[in-house]
Amino acid sequence: MAEEKTYPMTIEGKQKLEEELNTLRTTKRSEIIERIKIARSFGDLSENSEYESAKDEQSFVEGRIKTIEQMLNHAEIIDNGDIDADEIAVGKTVTFQELPDEEPETYSIVGAAEADPFAGKISNESPIAKGLVGHRLGEVVEIETPGGSMKVKITEVK
Repeated sequence: MAEEKTYPMTIEGKQKLEEELNTLRTTKRSEIIERIKIARSFGDLSENSEYESAKDEQSFVEGRIKTIEQMLNHAEIIDNGDIDADEIAVGKTVTFQELPDEEPETYSIVGAAEADPFAGKISNESPIAKGLVGHRLGEVVEIETPGGSMKVKITEVK
């Protein structure tokens, strides 16, 4: 039997998913059911774009609910208690500078479930995170990315 995939996440990430799941189950579901009821009242369902749109959204929401339930059932809360303060791991924030002279970049390394690159949170499965995890403050690391390799100096770990 294949092992279930685990979803590493911070306590905050788990709480955020639980809140999203609650909103989808309560608010979103009832809004969509109401939209479907209204659309049905328009008559012929074969040419009813409101009905089709509501059904599509319902399908998306139900899929998202199943995905979140799966992630929460197999969540692995990140605990960095036994990891050195200067070592990069999931749940930590790292600042690095691409060499020779690029601007410093700062990212929090989180589980894929809570990744949001625009908010500075990168997935532990991303090439940059994979290249940084396990390294320490002050090290120069070569990271392989789809765009080629890059050399970075780790300047801060929190």
